[in-house]
Amino acid sequence: MLFDDTYKTVEGPAEGIFRDKGSKFIAYAYPITQEEEIKPILASLRTEHPKARHFCWAFRLTPDRSIFRLNDDGEPSGTAGRPILNTLLSADLTNLVVIVVRYFGGTLLGVPGLINAYKTATVEALANAKVIEKTVNDRYQITFDYLGMNEVMKVLKEEHIAVVSPTYDTRCSINIEIRKAKLNAVLGRLEAIDTLKATYIGTV
Repeated sequence: MLFDDTYKTVEGPAEGIFRDKGSKFIAYAYPITQEEEIKPILASLRTEHPKARHFCWAFRLTPDRSIFRLNDDGEPSGTAGRPILNTLLSADLTNLVVIVVRYFGGTLLGVPGLINAYKTATVEALANAKVIEKTVNDRYQITFDYLGMNEVMKVLKEEHIAVVSPTYDTRCSINIEIRKAKLNAVLGRLEAIDTLKATYIGTV
């Protein structure tokens, strides 16, 4: 196999806390699949922590881990978002965001202190998270005549393919997810069925 078709992410939200010289850093880790999910999470944390000074974050997205962004939210450049991101990189996690909420304790921590605080809070949150491994799946829509149903279902069952949002009519349509490593074999079997057409939708 030429590529890795699994990735690691967190199963659900988790949090971790780090304190230093009166400042409190609360890290929240959330699984996400797109950047748009971050805004409402941030808004809800701002409501929950009206007296907090900073809401710094970093995220990574996509199974190949190619998309990431970070935000220092007013902290000195490179002292907040970058250590959060580096922690995600070293844990090799993707499809998640970590937001660290900071309450200022009155004493400046300096650059090394800030880097350590944001990193440690993130490490704590990840330690409390359940890390899961997911497979990289390609999503396809397959359409076929009703008469081919038994044949299609036999292939899907034998290959352990999950069926998403099926519609059964004279012309049937099913969305399926195929693990990348098995893609050619499964598509080969499906496309051998008369009247079946497979259309690529995207990768998840």
